[in-house]
Amino acid sequence: MPDVAMMTQLGGLLIRHLKAFNTDASSLPGETPDEAETEDAEQFTDALEKLGPTFIKFGQLLSTRQDLLPPAYTEALSRLQDDVEPVPSEEIRARIEESLGATVGTLFREFDDSPLASASLAQAHRAVTRNGRDVVVKVLRPGVRDRVKSDLESLSELADFADANTPIGPRLGAARMLAQFRRTMADELDYRKEAANLDLFGELVRDEPDLLVPSYIADYSSDDVLTLEFVPGKKITDVGPLAMLDVDGQRLAAALFRFMLGAMLVDGILHADPHPGNLFLTPDHRVAILDVGMVVRLPSRLRSALVKLLVGIGDGDGEGVATILAAMGHPTEDYDAAAFRDDVSHLVSSTLSMGADLQAGSVLMQLARLSGTHGLRPPAEMTLIAKALLNLDQATQHLDPSFTPLEAIRDNLPTILAAGLTPSAGQALLGTIEGKEFLERLPRRANRVLDALTEGELAFKIDAFDESRALMVLQQVANRLATAVILAAVTVAAALLMVADVGPRFLGYPALGMVFFLIAAVGGLWMVARIMWHDRPFRRTVKRQERRARLSDDATRR
Repeated sequence: MPDVAMMTQLGGLLIRHLKAFNTDASSLPGETPDEAETEDAEQFTDALEKLGPTFIKFGQLLSTRQDLLPPAYTEALSRLQDDVEPVPSEEIRARIEESLGATVGTLFREFDDSPLASASLAQAHRAVTRNGRDVVVKVLRPGVRDRVKSDLESLSELADFADANTPIGPRLGAARMLAQFRRTMADELDYRKEAANLDLFGELVRDEPDLLVPSYIADYSSDDVLTLEFVPGKKITDVGPLAMLDVDGQRLAAALFRFMLGAMLVDGILHADPHPGNLFLTPDHRVAILDVGMVVRLPSRLRSALVKLLVGIGDGDGEGVATILAAMGHPTEDYDAAAFRDDVSHLVSSTLSMGADLQAGSVLMQLARLSGTHGLRPPAEMTLIAKALLNLDQATQHLDPSFTPLEAIRDNLPTILAAGLTPSAGQALLGTIEGKEFLERLPRRANRVLDALTEGELAFKIDAFDESRALMVLQQVANRLATAVILAAVTVAAALLMVADVGPRFLGYPALGMVFFLIAAVGGLWMVARIMWHDRPFRRTVKRQERRARLSDDATRR
């Protein structure tokens, strides 16, 4: 059951900051937010942090939505801290023993009760297995699943209300965004899925000698507990300039970017949270990729569009980029195709002059924000991709300050395009089966068509004119005209009775004439109200058709 108090608190919070979700009023790329907006953003972030783990994660998701929120809000939300008070070690030990079916002393030779890290969903402890292997044990906090479930129910109620009763809800796609968030939370609360992601990334980095993904110990893991091999090292951004002198940063930056780009565009696997805290530089000068709990699968259609988008940005083809974004996104009623195309062209052309300072993630973020400003809602995956590339840009720039993401994209395009044009085994098999079925059925279908043509029985059905719909509309028109004529007659009769001066009187006027006037007035108001109410769907349909026609004309001109 949703928490009513929580819903009230969250609803009040969203109402106070509702103006932030009006992208028309938000800061444009390159503009500095004013102090009042920055203060509001910090207050919104602090309030989400106090609401608990679900809302911390939700705030981190909102920080990727550059198309929905102004820069001050996304920047404040991206700094949300996931460090909380640790759970007592007794509770953590009890959780491990209940989940793995053995005592901590039986499982581990050593277990450090002081947590290595304490987050809102879980905390991690150093340990040594019985065979002397150094590991890190991640344990879900007790009761966290029930807490998240209750919070998600509260968010779901608010999202449905926003979509149905507010003009901003449909524009944001609140229910759709929450569905994506629900899937993300379900993955993070099941360590079996993170274990599968570790296997997947471990397989992908097998041919990358400069990269490392820690393995997990299956016998020491469950849906509540994940035991990983301990990887020594430091966060990439914590490595100082002197230490970087001993590291081939250029090679590491190229390897890391090549791997992440290939996983995303070739394999369709997006590490949605590659921030510097999840990337370690090991003592043997390799990059360790940690915490693969947030992994998103990218459909082939989106990957193909993303490749074309990156190529268009690299070539400075602003109109081409605008066309690709328009095809990827979902236009709202406020979508202005011409203004969107002009702003995107200006943005793309201006970014080329940045040279080595140009960051692919930053450009995608700005494109997402422009989409929201002009009434085009990009796919949710695009903002995650932009955020992932932005975080990746920070790591590669620290490893190699001269690293240029767009040049790396161009260098890897032949491999990406070759892999993208080569169908997988499953796709090839599916195409073969469909081709076989088509060839088997073609002669029989062709014979039927020729026989029908010979016997004069070939007929075509074209649903260009809906007769039943037309008859219903004509009937409505006739009914309205008849009602209007009757009301007009009643009004004329009332006027004549008022002049005739017959019958009883009321307030100095003929009572019968006043009754007729009252009938005419009530009937007229009822008729107008009924017409206005029943014509609403028609007006909405006309608006949608006009918008589609406008978009079609714009596409034709392009």
